[in-house]
Amino acid sequence: MLIILDRDGVINQYDGNYICSADEWQPIPGSVEAVARLCNAGHRIAIATNQSGIARGYYDTDALDDMHEKLERLVEAEGGCIDFIAYCPHHPDDHCQCRKPLTGLLDQIRRHFHLDSLEGAIMVGDSRKDLEAAYSGKCQPILVRTGNGLDTERHLDARPIPGARVAIYNNLSEFTDALLSAEGW
Repeated sequence: MLIILDRDGVINQYDGNYICSADEWQPIPGSVEAVARLCNAGHRIAIATNQSGIARGYYDTDALDDMHEKLERLVEAEGGCIDFIAYCPHHPDDHCQCRKPLTGLLDQIRRHFHLDSLEGAIMVGDSRKDLEAAYSGKCQPILVRTGNGLDTERHLDARPIPGARVAIYNNLSEFTDALLSAEGW
């Protein structure tokens, strides 16, 4: 199964401030191990992340590459791998097609894996944008309470995503436990 993860607030610590360097990029406890466990259970892992800090001039693509290399090294050290990372470097005012909640990043992921659709894939995020992109892209939306997740959960009650069934977990590790136990791993 293909599992698509948002980055900030799902895999790494996120408090609403831009993460501008590999030194600032710190994993949420248990998240790197969770990614490796998903890989070891046979799942493919992709990341879909908005990175408007590039367009805003807070960091450049080299700094982003350094963050992603750190993430990949940590996951590989646990025996897993990230198959593909798609990111949107644009400012929200650029009106690009790749910035979540639009599905451009998901389209990149679908093409990378040579899939006709993402139906059956799971997308894990901490924001409404992630959930809306997942639903529009035909993925099962999963919300984690890390990062912006608690705030997102509070607002989902008042403004549900029409037609979407959103499962909610405390963090990526808890989601992984649930998925793998449901599969009999």
